Amino acid sequence: MKRFDSSQQTITEILQRQSHGTQNVVAETTAILETVQREGDQALRHFTKRFDGHQLVDLAYPPEKIAAAINEIAPELAAVLKQAKVNISRFHQQQLQQGFIQSQPGQVMGQQIIPLRRVGVYVPGGTAAYPSTVLMTVLPALIAGVEEIVMVTPANAQGEITPAVLAAAHLAGITEIYPIGGAQAIAALTYGTETIRPVDKIVGPGNIYVATAKKLVNGIVGIDTIAGPSDVLIVADHTADPSWLAADLLAQAEHDIQAQAILVTPEAALIDQVANALEEQVAALPRQTIAEQSLINHGKLILVRDLPEAMAIANQIAPEHLELAVADPFALLGFVRNAGSTFLGHHTPEVLGDYLAGPNHTLPTEGTARFSSGLSVQDFVKRCSYLYYSPEAAAAVCDSVIQFAEAEGLSGHARSMAVRKERGA
Repeated sequence: MKRFDSSQQTITEILQRQSHGTQNVVAETTAILETVQREGDQALRHFTKRFDGHQLVDLAYPPEKIAAAINEIAPELAAVLKQAKVNISRFHQQQLQQGFIQSQPGQVMGQQIIPLRRVGVYVPGGTAAYPSTVLMTVLPALIAGVEEIVMVTPANAQGEITPAVLAAAHLAGITEIYPIGGAQAIAALTYGTETIRPVDKIVGPGNIYVATAKKLVNGIVGIDTIAGPSDVLIVADHTADPSWLAADLLAQAEHDIQAQAILVTPEAALIDQVANALEEQVAALPRQTIAEQSLINHGKLILVRDLPEAMAIANQIAPEHLELAVADPFALLGFVRNAGSTFLGHHTPEVLGDYLAGPNHTLPTEGTARFSSGLSVQDFVKRCSYLYYSPEAAAAVCDSVIQFAEAEGLSGHARSMAVRKERGA
């Protein structure tokens, strides 16, 4: 793991971290999208056999298997999933917005909050299981009032979906699931096939092909975000435990070799201690090779003058996850400007947010926290304004609208008001 001081060169290197898209991936993904659009279910069966190794017969996953999964997992895990559902639901209920109305003589205007009708949720799968992603993507949509939620996720070589994922889907009320992954799943949700009806929006993380597919279909359907490699930035002071910091850095590094783990601190001794703890802990990880490569490629230990400089660097990098491992984290909270989610204090590691706490774990990556937010109820609704003018109110502003339209050279716009003025005369 590389050590740096707080030079601008170091920060520039982090900000210029290579994006996860390539021309080859774009070309391959485009071909998959076009094939599914053209050939429908037949293409889904072909690509599923080719990429996931199993033969799709009935595209829809059997509802009875979804319902039965809650009894196939350990009771302790079922209890944890249920508690996570409660926590996540309680947090996202607070995000509900109300429409508004304002009026004055002859005028009524306002805004409606309208849920999306049909949403597709992508859950990564295959060799791994992410029941947390099911809850984090489905529950906000349910709370928003989405009528139909369909889930796609790659199955294993036997065509089976992990019971933990199915159990989470059952708890969230999902009955429409297709064991399909990759760009072909995004294509099916976008264009529809003989079996799968198209959706209005697609949410959820995925691999490079899923991310590229979402980027390519954006505009035909809505999407949440283009997810890149995961990252964490920890601001720490002398009160932080170096072994805890190392564990938190490795929790990100084990995601994949492109993940980024950064420590920023004014304590030179702490950097040495964390570096030693990383060497000791990474050797015990089952995903040691991935974590080591991540640390070599993108890991940073940055020495700064003080905590205000640390916060300035954090805001410049705009991390997906920001941990404030300091004596008084709330004193620094007001300085946070760019972060997907902030974790306060020594006992609030980022993994709490991954699974159980309540705030969403689908967060902006690769510095996009500068201008975007984590997944929320707002991602599943539209805001639609409306207005009404009485004849008298319209007549009162008629000349002003005509003048405005003529200033823009749009005589047809002006005429739209003028004909009403003439009729009124």
